[in-house]
Amino acid sequence: MPTTHLLYLHGFRSSPQSVKAQKVARRVALRHPGVVWWCPQLAISPAQAAAQIAQGTAGWPAASMAVVGSSLGGFYASWLAARTGCRAVLLNPAVHPARDLARHIGEQTAWHNPQERFFFQPAFVDELQALDADTPPHPTPGQVLAVVAKGDEVLDWRDMAARHASARLQLLEGSDHALSDFDDLIDGVFDFLQLA
Repeated sequence: MPTTHLLYLHGFRSSPQSVKAQKVARRVALRHPGVVWWCPQLAISPAQAAAQIAQGTAGWPAASMAVVGSSLGGFYASWLAARTGCRAVLLNPAVHPARDLARHIGEQTAWHNPQERFFFQPAFVDELQALDADTPPHPTPGQVLAVVAKGDEVLDWRDMAARHASARLQLLEGSDHALSDFDDLIDGVFDFLQLA
């Protein structure tokens, strides 16, 4: 069934202004103007972000919605796909966010606006653990595409590949966490999404 509703979830410290989010938004607007598009600024609290995602997509048709998530957004996307059965594209997805983000407790700056600061609280690590426990690791065949760069300087590609071994796995030799070569990948992402 063609995708009629598309959600994009950005990563930690990122925003809807991310390069990948903007490129996906432009392509949806140009080539799939009938598709419902939503790319929210996610709450810093993982529990609040999950509630925001669940509420924002509550009226969406599970059979024809899809989600793209990058880094921490990829973790949230896999959580949403497990809850709804929707199609998902995970771009260098975080797979152990509670472990990895425990090192970032304290004041942080927003990537796209360094003047904007927020505090990553210890309780947020517990919220990530709770969401992780609520996410079955095995999607149905053909439901999830995981794009994993071996050159990711932030996350270990072996962890990502192992967590998403039952997904359609696209392993990139090299590249980086931001997927700076996203222009070379976007056609494959959209082929998988099957937008209306």
